[in-house]
Parts: sequence; structure tokens; C-alpha cells
Amino acid sequence: MHPLHAPQHDGERIWPETNCYVDLWIELLHAQGYEPLAALGFTVAQDFEGDQFTFFKVPPEDLRALFGLEVQELAIYDTVEAHTAEQLRRGNPVLVEVDSFYLPDTRGIAYRSQHVKTTIAVAGLDSGARRLDYFHNAGRFTLEGEDFDGVFRRLPHLSGNPDVLFPYVEFVRSRAPALQGRALLDGALGLLAHHLGRRPARNPVAAYREVFPAHLERLAARSMDYFHLYAFNLLRQLGANAELLGSHLRWLEGQGEGGLSATADAATTLAETVKALQFQLARAVHRRKFGDYTPLLDVLERGWDDSVGALARRYG
Repeated sequence: MHPLHAPQHDGERIWPETNCYVDLWIELLHAQGYEPLAALGFTVAQDFEGDQFTFFKVPPEDLRALFGLEVQELAIYDTVEAHTAEQLRRGNPVLVEVDSFYLPDTRGIAYRSQHVKTTIAVAGLDSGARRLDYFHNAGRFTLEGEDFDGVFRRLPHLSGNPDVLFPYVEFVRSRAPALQGRALLDGALGLLAHHLGRRPARNPVAAYREVFPAHLERLAARSMDYFHLYAFNLLRQLGANAELLGSHLRWLEGQGEGGLSATADAATTLAETVKALQFQLARAVHRRKFGDYTPLLDVLERGWDDSVGALARRYG
């Protein structure tokens, strides 16, 4: 497990999980001997999309530039299992969209209770034993038996059903040596500058604040189940993205790029404040009693200016 997902000496991560795709890549890169902290410069480009904060992902071009990895779509015309086995024989990890209903690591959340799309990276496959070794979220896991049949659509209600579409599948292949040492630092700084050129034209927290009163009205009229979906797509995406940005900046400083501590702290404060807002909103939805969130929103807005804004002034 990479330190981004492991408990820290000074306490746990603010957002132990980010989203399924980024968490998967953190562990997949770590397992292959690469440093995922170098690849987090894309976090400065997150925006408010009107109904959600950007579901951030590691851009494929960044993986190619830093680690020599190519992510290609895998055409599925036979069984997903057969294509996955062929790519694994070639040494290529396979990323598959699957149903969390059959993933035992989601026990207590979706396993055997909800049908939720997610992405796993297949690291090992034994069809005869009906066993799968896979990365998902913040760890590496194994499934077998009926779960194996469910993931690969072997179950009677899935196999051969024309109404069940093939999933989206990618494979990862190494095409060039990964950057190391000073070259890796320079590559990460170059990508950070590139993504700062893609940053939102205005503070995305300010844009969020404009519609926040309407969001409160919606939360007041909906169930706690809706709040959990809302929190994942807005609060967790904003907070986890900010925490990853802070981690990226501390890695840059540790590699010799000085003067980033205050900016990293600002990103971490943003992440902590989003978590505080999430807790307060959860209580409000449960009690059906909402308060004044202006002080928290003020801190969030400043946090973006003091992190992404400060980086733009330095590198943009």
C-alpha cells in the first residue's frame, strides 16, 4: 500500500479514498515501482462543473510522459475474461469497468447489495480456479467463485444476454523507460505548469457558492441516501483533490523544489475544511435543520486562491 493510502505517523489521511480511478492508479503505479506523487500536478485543473466538481483522473499523457506507460482501449469482441487473460500473458495490467455487487472489498457498501459501476485493475487471473487478483480503491484484493462468475458475466442471467453491453476496458503497456531523479522532478514541474494553464478562469469555490443556497434547498427536500451521492460527487472530489495537491507539493519540495510549504499547507487546509463542511451538512440533513456556512465557504475560497492561485503566480 502506498503511503497516500496508509495511516500516517501524525494521523490518518483527511480523505483516505479519493475516487476509484485515481486510487487504483496510485496503487498500480506503486506496485510497479513508480512514484504516484510525481503524477498529481493535474489536480490544479479541477473546476466546478455546475452540478459537481470535476471527477479528477490521472491524464494518460502524464503517465506516458513520466513513466513511459500507454493506456489503450481494449476492444472486446470475445469474452472479457479471454481478452484479459491475453493481455496479462503479455505483462499488461487490464482496467475493467465492473459491478461492485461482486467485489468483496466493497462489503458493507455495495457488495451483494447494490449494482454500482467501478473500475478495477486486474493483476492476476486463474480461470480454472475461478480466482481474480485485482486492485480497487486503496488496496489489492482477491475474489473467487460466484464473484468471479459475476465479474466476468458467466452467471446465467448475464451470459449471452443481448441487453447486457460489454464493459469499457483498457490495458496498460510500457513503451519507454520511466523518468528518474532530476528528470522526474523536471517532468513533474513541466506538467504542473501545463495543468496550471488549464486551471479554471475563476475560483471554482466561488462558482460553487453562487449555487450553494439552491443546493441546500435540494438537500433539505431529499433523503440521506441522496446526500451521500451529493457528498461523493462534490465534497469528496473537492476535498480529496486538494489533499492530493498538497501531497504533490510536499513531494516536489522533498525533491529539491523549495518554497512550497505554505502553498501545500493552504491546499491541506482546503481539504480539512471541506471535510468539516461535509460533517456539518450530514448533521443538518439528518436533523432537517441547516445553519450558516459562510465562514467555512470563506476558508474554502481563500484556500483555492492560496494554493492554486499561488502556484499560478509562481509557475503560470
